[in-house]
Amino acid sequence: MRKKILITGGAGFVGSHLCGRLLQLGHEVVSLDNFHTGRAENLAPLMDNPRFRSVEGDVADPFGFDVDEIYNLASPASPVSYQESPIRTLRTGLLGAMNALDLAARTGARVLQASTSEVYGDPLVHPQVETYFGNANSFGERACYDEGKRAAEALFFAYRAERGVDIRIARIFNTYGPGMQPDDGRVVSNFIVQALQNRPITVYGDGSQTRSFCYVSDLVDGLIGLMESDVDLPVNLGNPGEFSVLELARTVIAMTGSRSGIEHLPLPADDPRVRRPDISRARARLGWEPRVSLGEGLRPTIGYFERRLRLAGSLPFVPARAGAPLEAAE
Repeated sequence: MRKKILITGGAGFVGSHLCGRLLQLGHEVVSLDNFHTGRAENLAPLMDNPRFRSVEGDVADPFGFDVDEIYNLASPASPVSYQESPIRTLRTGLLGAMNALDLAARTGARVLQASTSEVYGDPLVHPQVETYFGNANSFGERACYDEGKRAAEALFFAYRAERGVDIRIARIFNTYGPGMQPDDGRVVSNFIVQALQNRPITVYGDGSQTRSFCYVSDLVDGLIGLMESDVDLPVNLGNPGEFSVLELARTVIAMTGSRSGIEHLPLPADDPRVRRPDISRARARLGWEPRVSLGEGLRPTIGYFERRLRLAGSLPFVPARAGAPLEAAE
């Protein structure tokens, strides 16, 4: 059945992939984005589709659409973008979630919140399961993103309890793939760009901290599966394969044939030491698990950055600060 679907943050990395997939499935899709971190170029391949519409607007301001489903993906997600203005990050996370929920309450739409593994903070439980309450710093450098997402989850459950809103919550772990920005501060994109430039690969600390990397097509499958399910509890969506940041750096160097060395920098405050999703709930309730291995996903991602840098006519230098090994949902 064709649905009318709103995606806030639709011009972002994950949002644009989700728009494309939903259009392939035959739905009508509206993207709402203020293009602060999202890019119009991400939506360019979709603009000729008569079932797609791009609307420029800020989710922190009230909005209205006649839709059946809402995916709330709007948020600055990389450390470079969300630390640029902590107030704006919190405003987007909290008011954006509330406005999406108000729209869902008015229209009867089902609404999905793109939450994050960052709600677990620097976890004392490994791997992270949805029933773990986390170990987060409410006033550290990352709090504007972490606590904004935690509060948004609380809003979703409050709207379910008081107004009967049909909610879904996805806790997204590290996601990568074509469409990422070369300067967005995410570990996969920055390692690849640095390697293609033969610049030092910047690794924070000794590189023993671990992350789990989910290819974007797998994540999109999980988001759609969750939206279509009857699961109104938080669900981890990520790849349970666990790699150290140093392993990722060496893999990228080998796959790009780079002459880059590895440069170690001080570990940022509150940087999680481990990150790996327990996806038992997603397997049991959604029948979902990732299919794309890290090596399989890195090949097209590296190819995407090679083409992008070649078209740009130069290889932009990525500042060392941008190599921080952090997760992002956008």
